[in-house]
Amino acid sequence: MRLYLAPLEGITNYIYRRALFQCFDGFDKYFIPFIRAKQNLNFSGREKKDISPENNAGMYTVPQILTRNAEDFLRTASQLQEYGYQEVNLNLGCPSKTVVTKGCGAGFLERPEELERFLDKIFSGTEMKISVKTRLGMEDAKGFSRLMKIYNRFPMEELIIHPRVQKDFYKNTPDLEMFGEALVCSQNPICYNGDIFSPDAFRRIKDRFPEVECFMMGRGVLADPSLALEIKGGKAAEKTDIRKFHDLLYHTYREEVSGDRNVLFKMKELWFYLAPMFEDSKKYAKKIKKSEKCAVYESAVNELFANCRYTGVQKQ
Repeated sequence: MRLYLAPLEGITNYIYRRALFQCFDGFDKYFIPFIRAKQNLNFSGREKKDISPENNAGMYTVPQILTRNAEDFLRTASQLQEYGYQEVNLNLGCPSKTVVTKGCGAGFLERPEELERFLDKIFSGTEMKISVKTRLGMEDAKGFSRLMKIYNRFPMEELIIHPRVQKDFYKNTPDLEMFGEALVCSQNPICYNGDIFSPDAFRRIKDRFPEVECFMMGRGVLADPSLALEIKGGKAAEKTDIRKFHDLLYHTYREEVSGDRNVLFKMKELWFYLAPMFEDSKKYAKKIKKSEKCAVYESAVNELFANCRYTGVQKQ
């Protein structure tokens, strides 16, 4: 059984991944949020930090690439190979409207002929391992069987399926019937992704699809950083563990991100997921959300940890 950390844009950057790895670990692969492949061969400063081997030491990390241009994909993959990466991931799942309107992410799925030509070029153009993260389609899953026939033509490292369509974003429930059909017909190893918020949720998916050996988790980990460790039989996080994780993350952001506003933007994203894990935390979570200075934020966080019991139970 293998567990993967999902690439969540703007959240699971190298600072978050490193803190998660140091405090909890439990993952076999850490996927780096997508890099927009472009004609300009230079990575941005943010991208360089995210893919830097020294910022990912000890972790098996896989960069994700977002594009609909095969030449741009291959150039980016070649650059990543120079950094020491042997595997890259293609993003065919991002539901963001700004991505989809450009025909990338999940938006590529409604152009199956173009997608097939794209895949043919990238798989024949590099010796690197390529995995693909996909949704079922844009509006509905009716065309997914055709997509699976296309996917089966190519030797993927693995096919990561989030069984929702683009218009679902992260609402509604994953289409497990369609995932099961894909599992039966796939010529590539399959990884399941979607709504794993607890060890019990994991076991339900595992019991339904016992042949699946690989699972990816994202939002569930943001709420419970010890989730992968728990699934593998380790100890669930206690309040002191969460405090240690928070402090490491917060102080690293303060060291590496300029300005209170930018630091707090990152931490407020975390608390959106983490606060519901504490009893009676709404009042303190509101203070955290309204804070504009780090000193005010620190006071609100101290109050929450002092006055709220950590339950470790996600309200999903």
